[in-house]
Amino acid sequence: MTISTGPLPPTHRTPVALARGFLTGSVVGTSLAALVVGGVVESVPLFVAGLVLPAVYGLLFVLAGSPRRAREAAVVPRTALAVIESRTVVGGESSDVPVRFELTVAPDAGPAYRVEVTQDVNVVDLPDYRPRGVVVVRYPPDRPWQVRIVKRPTPEWEERAASARLDPAPEAARAVAPAEVRGVGFVGLLGLLIGAAAVVLLFSSDLSGRDDAAKPPSASRPSVSSTSSTTVVSSVSGTVALGPGRSYLDEGEPDRALDTLAQGGGALRALTVVVQERTLSVVFAPAGTQAPGFDPRALPYDRFPALVEEAATGLAVRSPRTWQLTAEGLTGSLVIRIVVTGAEGTASLEADGRGNVVRREPPR
Repeated sequence: MTISTGPLPPTHRTPVALARGFLTGSVVGTSLAALVVGGVVESVPLFVAGLVLPAVYGLLFVLAGSPRRAREAAVVPRTALAVIESRTVVGGESSDVPVRFELTVAPDAGPAYRVEVTQDVNVVDLPDYRPRGVVVVRYPPDRPWQVRIVKRPTPEWEERAASARLDPAPEAARAVAPAEVRGVGFVGLLGLLIGAAAVVLLFSSDLSGRDDAAKPPSASRPSVSSTSSTTVVSSVSGTVALGPGRSYLDEGEPDRALDTLAQGGGALRALTVVVQERTLSVVFAPAGTQAPGFDPRALPYDRFPALVEEAATGLAVRSPRTWQLTAEGLTGSLVIRIVVTGAEGTASLEADGRGNVVRREPPR
């Protein structure tokens, strides 16, 4: 049994504790960085690795500690008498409350020593643990600070506790757990930073390529103006506004606007197209993804005037002040919705990708 007047100094296990702290920090940093970078660069293997790595490390950590736990479990605990120097209820709202005990433990073979332990005690049994009362305790011989009060001792030990009179041990004879190895927290943080930095550096080219793809195609000159229309294009959307006296219900105007957005007839995929009297806006589908989208040049623009007229007259909205047509294919099938506003209120109808009306709504 070891009696000390203060925390035990670190032993030869200090390098092992530091290495374990560094390895744990590295695994945490690598896992977090893999999850973030994998999501940004859309790398499924990297993202999965970020999930699997801590699970594998945890399993190896448990397996590596099995021999030590087996050795500790094989140690036969010692039983001794102890006198309660003081007790303090430290909290709890249930029937079992944590109680901090100051004990003097008197082993049969060895000097008495002091120890402080915290143990749950049922509130009904608290009167049995009064100061200066003698109790039966059990502890591992190689870890005398891990004392536990035996709540139901054998009749022999119960009889010994009832007749025993123990003197308090001096404060200098106190058993305490070994001090934590200094520097574990620092090397753990260092390992976390190194693990995260390693993942970021390995995939720095993918991250920089992602940033370049996210930039507008013409960051220095995002808009092109002319006397008849104004075009504004970014990486996520494009808008073409017509000049006075022109309308997107006029024949050929939508095609010319989309050709401008496509920059000479290139590939064009849209999530949403919104058309008003003199404004056409397209929300582009993200390049290189499987996001749903459609070719905005395939919309039935020749049916737009008739659809707007039917929404205005067939729904009893006379003399419409404004109208808006929205086409979107987020659910898989293309849906065209026309909303008109007049003195009577707002009415709308829906059409399919061919311009055939499938649903009408009365004015509101």
